[in-house]
Amino acid sequence: MYWSRTIFASCVLERTQSGTLYEMGRIELVEKIVIVPEKPTPRKRMFLSNIDLSLVVYQDSVSFFDPPRSQMSFNEICGKLYTALSKMLVHYDFMAGQLVPSLEENHRFEIDCNGAGIVVVAAKTDRKLSEFGVISAPNPELRELVVFLYEEGEQETDLKEKPLASLQLTQFGCGSLALASHYNHCILDGIAVREFEVNLAALTRGDDLIIVPNADRKRLRARNPPKIIHPHFEYSKSTDKQNLFTTRGTSGINVGQSMAENQIYVLYLSPQKIASFKKKTLKDNNNLKNTTTFQVVAAKIWKARSIATKMAEDKVSTMLFPVDVRKRVVPELPDGFAGNALVPGFARATVRELKELEDVWHIRKVQEGVERLDDEYIKSGIDWLEVHRGAPCRDDSFSLVAWWRLGLEEQLFGWGTLKCATPLVVKPGLVMLLPGPKDQGGLNVCLDLPEDQMQEFCRIMLEI
Repeated sequence: MYWSRTIFASCVLERTQSGTLYEMGRIELVEKIVIVPEKPTPRKRMFLSNIDLSLVVYQDSVSFFDPPRSQMSFNEICGKLYTALSKMLVHYDFMAGQLVPSLEENHRFEIDCNGAGIVVVAAKTDRKLSEFGVISAPNPELRELVVFLYEEGEQETDLKEKPLASLQLTQFGCGSLALASHYNHCILDGIAVREFEVNLAALTRGDDLIIVPNADRKRLRARNPPKIIHPHFEYSKSTDKQNLFTTRGTSGINVGQSMAENQIYVLYLSPQKIASFKKKTLKDNNNLKNTTTFQVVAAKIWKARSIATKMAEDKVSTMLFPVDVRKRVVPELPDGFAGNALVPGFARATVRELKELEDVWHIRKVQEGVERLDDEYIKSGIDWLEVHRGAPCRDDSFSLVAWWRLGLEEQLFGWGTLKCATPLVVKPGLVMLLPGPKDQGGLNVCLDLPEDQMQEFCRIMLEI
C-alpha cells in the first residue's frame, strides 16, 4: 500500500474573526491519509539554499473545478488524486521528507528525504460552491477548505514534525470540487508550484510526467568566503531569537484563533483602465522602452499604498516584487528547477518623491529593480543572507506578487478543467495581483488595509 487511511466522523466548524464567533457550515471529513512514494526512493539529505531558508513559512491556496462531466464518483476522483500523488513523489521525493537540522552546518535547515509522505484529506459539504461567495480572490469563507490540514496548537509545533505539504480535496453539494494546498514555501516557489501542478494534472489524466523536476539547489550555495558587494536593501537582518525548530511563520489560519483585524479588499482594474495608465505613461515620456502591464500597475500601487498608509514624507518606502532568476544566474539553473529561484527585486524612494515626481519616474524605478538582478548581484545577495541570516525587507516596505502571471487556471485534471485558483490569505504587508473575471480580463488588486486607508488607496489608484 502506498497510502495509509484513517476515517473520521463529520463535525461542525466554528471560526473566530475579530473576537466574534460565527458558524461556517457543516463539513464532513471523509478520510485523512498519508501518501508516500509509489516505490522506494533513496534516503538522503537535501541542501536548502539561503533563498529557500528566507521563506520557511507555510502558504495556502485553493483551486476550483466544475462538477465532472462524466459519471465519476467522489471515491474515483480521490483514487485518481492519490495514485497521481504517489507517482509524483517518486520524482518529488523531497516533498515527502521533513525539515531537520543540517548535519554539516549550524543554524540552518535541510530536508531529510525519508519518504514520510504528505497528508491528504478528502472532505464533503452539503453547501453549494455558490454559497461560499467570491472564489476568484481571498475570502474568509474559503478558509474552511483547509481546516482539516491544521492541527490544534499548530503554532507551537516543531517544523521537523510537520509534513512539508498537505492537500484537502472537498466536494460541494452541487458536485463542484476544491483542491486546497498547505505547503512550506521553502520547498517550491510559484513557478515550481505551477510545474508541479502541470505534472499532477497529467498524471491524474493517466499521462506521463511532462516536466522532469530537478531539486538540486547547490548552484545557489553561498560563496566561501562570502563576497558582498551591494547594500541589498531588499533584505532585513533577522531578529528572530526563537528556537530554530519553532514555526516562525504560518498562514494565519487556525481554528479558534483570531483572524487578521483588517478586511481583505479587492480593487478591480479593467483592461481599459490599465490601457489608460499605459497611454498616459507614453504621453508623458515616449522614451520609456518596453513598458509592461506589471511595471505600470506596480508603480501605481507603490505610490498609492505608500501615501494611503500615511507614511511620513521623509520616510523611504520600499516595494519588493519577486523576479525569476533561473536564467539570470551563471550557469543557468536547469529546466524543471524545483526550488526557490524568485528573489526580491525592489524599488525604493521617499514618500515625497512618490508624491511629487511623475509616474514615468516611478515606473523607471520598478524597471531598475529588475535590471539590477544580474549574476553578480544575485550571488552577492545569497552571500548577504549567509552572513546576516536575514529575510525579505520588513522596514517601511510591502511585497507585490503577480499571481496572475503564474497561469494556474489552465490545467486539465482527470476530473475536469481547473476554473480558477486563489491564495487563501493576503497577509498585512502583501499585495496580490490576481486575474480578473474570465469574461472581462483585467486584474484584481488584493490587499489588507484599514477601511479609511483602502478608500484613499482606491482614490489614488483610479486617478489617470
